[in-house]
Amino acid sequence: MKRGPLAMLLLLPAFAASAGERLSCPDLAAAVQVGNCPGEAELRYTFDGFCSDNRRIYQHDAALCADYEEYRKAKNVAQWESADGAFSAYVSCDATPARLHLARAVRIAVSRQGQISRVACDYGEGLVFAHRSRLQCRVEGDGDCQDGRRRCVASCD
Repeated sequence: MKRGPLAMLLLLPAFAASAGERLSCPDLAAAVQVGNCPGEAELRYTFDGFCSDNRRIYQHDAALCADYEEYRKAKNVAQWESADGAFSAYVSCDATPARLHLARAVRIAVSRQGQISRVACDYGEGLVFAHRSRLQCRVEGDGDCQDGRRRCVASCD
């Protein structure tokens, strides 16, 4: 049976969905900052607004509003992405880009919330780049990445 170009184009999404994907933790040497860091004036302004107007909502996180330095540590972040844009993270603006670019993955893990899989690459010291997918993902091997990237892989189907 001969198929025309339109029929082939219609089959591509089904083929792509069945093929799945393999994800490896990104090399942060090529990671880029895609969001801006807040300025000190903006942090002070949002601290005053967040911790006064909404304090009753955030009682469970009292430490965040008890001390400006704790608030600043939590909110002084910018979004970063891997070179291909597949993974992203919120990184402290106090971290130097040179130090971030030298970080190597130590662990990969997969979690699921509802219909979304979250592939998380842990680089230590609270630095986690994540990829979200509607596919069902699982870690290949034990998730330990310390001997190189070859074991730091997840498969999504």
